[in-house]
Amino acid sequence: MKILFLTPELPYPPDRGASIRSFNLIKNLAPRHEIHLLSFSAKESDLAEAGPLLDLCSQIETLPTPHRSTLQRLLPVLLSPLPDMALRLPSSEFESKLWALLQEEDFDVVQVEAIEMARYIPTITESRRPPRLTFDDINAEYLLQRRAFETDLRHLRWLGAVYSLIQWGKLRRYEAWACRRADQVVAVSETDKEALCRLVPGLPVSVVPNGVDTQYYQPTEGETDGSLVFTGKMDFRPNVDGVLWFFERVWPLVKGRLPQARLLVVGRNPSPRLSPLLQDPQVRVTGFVPDVRPYIAQANIYLVPLRMGGGTRLKVLEAMAMGKAIVSTSLGCEGIKTTGQELVIADNESDFAQRVIDLWGDEKRRKGLGVAARRLAKEYDWKVITPLLEQVYEKAA
Repeated sequence: MKILFLTPELPYPPDRGASIRSFNLIKNLAPRHEIHLLSFSAKESDLAEAGPLLDLCSQIETLPTPHRSTLQRLLPVLLSPLPDMALRLPSSEFESKLWALLQEEDFDVVQVEAIEMARYIPTITESRRPPRLTFDDINAEYLLQRRAFETDLRHLRWLGAVYSLIQWGKLRRYEAWACRRADQVVAVSETDKEALCRLVPGLPVSVVPNGVDTQYYQPTEGETDGSLVFTGKMDFRPNVDGVLWFFERVWPLVKGRLPQARLLVVGRNPSPRLSPLLQDPQVRVTGFVPDVRPYIAQANIYLVPLRMGGGTRLKVLEAMAMGKAIVSTSLGCEGIKTTGQELVIADNESDFAQRVIDLWGDEKRRKGLGVAARRLAKEYDWKVITPLLEQVYEKAA
């Protein structure tokens, strides 16, 4: 098949959620299909530094990522019927380039990656010979905003709650519109699939979960250093909320019993909301690191204290592939078919703290959880996941 991917950012380096998913799908499709890529790029040098992506794709075209001022971002929140995510990447240049490619090439499939790119769906459907259109809805975004609204409302964060309430309503309409225009819709979890089918009854949705490269993420030998670690993009609202909840409500309980413990928060662009963590000498907020694996490897326990969000968490699969003992909320491991033997689940501060404390002193159980987690992670290797996407293409043929 000849497949055109549309991505909101060049999927290399694969160092954040959407780019990890796009890169690994392309990597594992490329041996059997002809891959073309049209993407936004933050700077001209990105493509020259795209490394393996250049070898995987028959053609790569990039356009400059649109920039919006603060005012341009704020006004549509109140004035536009469209959600913020639909307004992030407006580009007449991108639209023209997409139209030209569709006239020049006979693609079998165009895969639209993430809701930010859904604004370009009409260009695809109105082309000379419309290819089959697959919409990879990497999160059921309206569900994510509903959960963010409910969390902010419970904790009296009024500004965040109002924003999410507005976006929730707009996303319901926009996400439904995007799904109806696609030949096939892909969700990353059964929960997201159910949410999209509630939006559009009878919608053809297939689950293609997020995956993990189990060769890249492997268990390592050596002693752990007693740290607890969280990894993720640290200006992403669900991550900020989860880390703050752990630091404010769980961490004091853990330190009371384990005064030698350390907390590592690893990930790019730490939000200013995380500044209280910097006052604790037992907490380290790293900012960007070129490789998260050493931080995961040295930790006793991997933390997933998420209270909002959706989809399948790449971070959980990475920690599982490295054979780490994990303590997670129910929401944090949503979308991963655990049996209860691969990680420990706790949903309130006292239970979460107690699970961490118990695991800390039980090396045998930590190792047992890690072995089971690694075994499950292999079922989510991208080499296993990608054929599910090929089955989606066949359904739409």
